Amino acid sequence: MDVKRAMEIYSSSDMFAVHLGGDSVWIENVDEANGMATVQVGTTPQKTKTVSVDRLHEGKPEREH
Repeated sequence: MDVKRAMEIYSSSDMFAVHLGGDSVWIENVDEANGMATVQVGTTPQKTKTVSVDRLHEGKPEREH
């Protein structure tokens, strides 16, 4: 995913299927300048990660190799 799309999803009131590897994530913040996103993994609010937006995928989950 690119930064522009991550910002569109983050700013939207609609719900989108976004995955990090095989895990569903919710985008909590996007750092446009650095191409990073803070995501909540699954349904646990305490389980967050900051990752490069290019690791995020929209649609069906993809497994990381």
